[in-house]
Amino acid sequence: MSKRVTIMIDDDLDKKLRLRQAKLIQTEQTSYSYSKVLNETLRKTLK
Repeated sequence: MSKRVTIMIDDDLDKKLRLRQAKLIQTEQTSYSYSKVLNETLRKTLK
């Protein structure tokens, strides 16, 4: 289940997430939402 939240992300982290998103879009050759990238990164980091 998804929950909509509003957070403040520092510019440097936003840039890293968007770069990761762009790489995933290129390698997967499909759309990859910013939310999906953020969720996957948090899951990987918070294990």
